[in-house]
Amino acid sequence: MSASAEGEPDMVPILDMVFQLITFFMLVLNFKNQTVDMKLQLPVLGSTIPVEDEITDVLIINVDREGNVTAFGQPQEYEKFLNVEAQVALSKAKVKNPNMKLGDELPTVVVIRADQTTPFRVLNRVVNVCREVGFRNMQFRYVTKPGEA
Repeated sequence: MSASAEGEPDMVPILDMVFQLITFFMLVLNFKNQTVDMKLQLPVLGSTIPVEDEITDVLIINVDREGNVTAFGQPQEYEKFLNVEAQVALSKAKVKNPNMKLGDELPTVVVIRADQTTPFRVLNRVVNVCREVGFRNMQFRYVTKPGEA
């Protein structure tokens, strides 16, 4: 006898739908929040103008007060890390412009989140390495009120 003759529901379509939903949520899960180091105390600025541009390709770098750099939630040797990320960005950019080479300006936006007590010399070294490998579009994150993240 078949399952429908016994009066039991056919579970295959329901299981198929559940697996499709699980796959959908796995694909749309936002991993960008894991790149932000919430332990940093960002500098406070009195007034700001929000950026209206829609950014699609972003690399977030966190710099703590000791000068340690983290990205994607992991400590990084920033010179080596930025060189690898520049190679990845270059391969993406070559799809639109095959003549690009390492050192040319890359379309990736580097967002630097530095602790307010990070020494300028440390932050300057990170910025200079970014510029050398082709990341020239940089943004710095800060807060407008103490206690914001």
